[in-house]
Formats: sequence, structure tokens, C-alpha cells
Amino acid sequence: MLVKQELINKIKDYFDLNIYETKVWLALLSKGIASAGEVAEISGVPRSRTYDVLESLEKAGFAIIKLGKPVKYIGVKPKMILEKLKNNVRKKAEDKIQSLGKIKETEEFSVLEGLYKEGVNPVKREEVSAALKGRSNISGYLKDILREAKKEVIICTSAQDFFSKLSIFKQTIDALKSANIKVLVSLSGDQEMIKRISTKVGIKIKPISVKAKFFIIDKKEILFYITEGDEREEVAIWLNSEFFSRAFSDLFEQALE
Repeated sequence: MLVKQELINKIKDYFDLNIYETKVWLALLSKGIASAGEVAEISGVPRSRTYDVLESLEKAGFAIIKLGKPVKYIGVKPKMILEKLKNNVRKKAEDKIQSLGKIKETEEFSVLEGLYKEGVNPVKREEVSAALKGRSNISGYLKDILREAKKEVIICTSAQDFFSKLSIFKQTIDALKSANIKVLVSLSGDQEMIKRISTKVGIKIKPISVKAKFFIIDKKEILFYITEGDEREEVAIWLNSEFFSRAFSDLFEQALE
């Protein structure tokens, strides 16, 4: 079987197989229907190991056994394997989400909450500032502090960034408005895009020429981005300082006048 090692390595990683499993599956795909002996000859996998590998592939759904004698195997179409793996990942993710959701109802979680709120040295939010790294971590933290808003939220970012997450931003803004929380949005970038966004979210958006990305909650907390890299390299700073947040908010509002 004339298959480059580079391809074998990539297929192995894509489908979470070991080297022997990858070689045997590729041999089956190239042959169509093959016995264990034929697979061993084509793949270069030792015959003594081929039987075990074929059995593991059959259990994983990469191969099926053809009825009849002698026993032969058929390689399953790659597209079917891919769909099967996607469904498996989706099912595992859904199960994990349900499992995590139930943790809140446990006694152990109540203990964790108690330790955080009433421990020997409880965390005082007014004394806390933090550096957040990675888009997922930043987004998760931002979501939490927006939920705690009581009066006002200021959002400043680029029109392109806002538009790329339009459904998320709209959902957030709708929730804030329904809770009677004032929402001020300022965007930099393309004016036509800003107008379309304003129509979509149903609020007046103020254009801004300064390229910046930050969120101010109740003029008490501020989360601002200090980089604009890929999702793993994004860094933001969260400050729970009413003095700084109010001063920053006042300066920003003056700049918009």
C-alpha cells in the first residue's frame, strides 16, 4: 500500500486511531473487501496483530464483517465515520452539559459556594482585579458580570467584532433591556454596518473613532481588552474599582459629546 507516512499520521490524529488501526483501515478502503491475510499483506501490519486490529475497528464502526466463509472485512465509508464521530462528540457534550447543570443541585456545590462567600478569608470584590486570557475565558467572565448589572452597561468595541457576535450581543442587550437596565453602545468602524447593527438590536448606537474594546457595568466594574489577537492570545483586564470605572465612564461619555 503506497501511502505516505505523513498521510497516515494525519488520518491517525483526525480519527483518534493508533498506527496499526490507521494502516489497516486504509488497507480496507483501498481493497474494498479483504481477509485478514490480505489486509496484513497490503498494510504491512504483522499478521499476528491484524486480527486484533480488525476486531477493534469493527467494534468502533470503522469496519464491518462480510457474511460468509472465509471471514472478510469491509472498510466503512469515511463520510459515514465522520458523521458517526460528530454525533458521538455531540452526544458526549450534551451529556456533559446536563451533568454539569446538575452539580448546582448537590450538597457539595453548596459547600463550595459557602467557602467562597463565608470562608475564613472571604474574597472582597472591591479588592479584586484580574488578568483574563483566552477568548473563551474572557467571554465567560464577561457574561457573569453582565448578569449582575443593576442600572447601566456601557459597551464599546468595533462594528466588525459586534457584527461577528451579533446573535450573542442581541440576546444580552435584550435581557438587559427587559430588566430595565440602561444600555449604551458605541462602535468604531464602517458606518453602514453600524446602522445595520443598530436596526438589528433596536437601540441607538453612537459611532466612535477610537479603536477600543471595553465593558463598564454600573460604573463600578470595567473589563477592557489589551490585545487583539486570535482567540487563545486575547487578554483582558477586569477591575472592580468604582473610582476608576466612574472616571473612565465619565471621560468616555465626554468624548462622545
